[in-house]
Amino acid sequence: MAGIKSINLDGEEIYVFNSAIYIFESSSGNTLEVDMIVSEVTLKKYQNRESLITEIEMEDGGLISSFMFLKSVPGKLPRLSLFCELDPDEPYEGILRISEEEQDFPDIEAGITLEEIRKVEMPNEKITLKLNLPIKQVEWLKEKKNKELNELFRELLGECLEKPE
Repeated sequence: MAGIKSINLDGEEIYVFNSAIYIFESSSGNTLEVDMIVSEVTLKKYQNRESLITEIEMEDGGLISSFMFLKSVPGKLPRLSLFCELDPDEPYEGILRISEEEQDFPDIEAGITLEEIRKVEMPNEKITLKLNLPIKQVEWLKEKKNKELNELFRELLGECLEKPE
């Protein structure tokens, strides 16, 4: 079975934790499909797009370039799933074929945890807090810039998370 060496989406190489490329054979036609486990940051960046210019470098040296469409596939880990019509001029040698009767899709989530993904790329989330503090503390906080406050809270929370309960 052919493996993927690297993937570029809209000209940008993305980090992929695991992936599978296959041809899905159905009565309505055959499609080339790529499923990949990515970071939450990468998923957030691309998940709302309808289509992407995709370049796939295969481990055997082959290159597949195509305009691919995004589809939603459920899973526990952040996942991008792309598909496109088959190019009649492309041989697709060594690529796994899955028929609609079998539906034996590769398990690309096996052996990967969200914690491992976050070690590579940790997402940041905005949060709004409503606190009831003495006026002196409120005034001090208002004097600080967002960058300073972000750093302060990262350090404080980091210390709190390291302490045994």
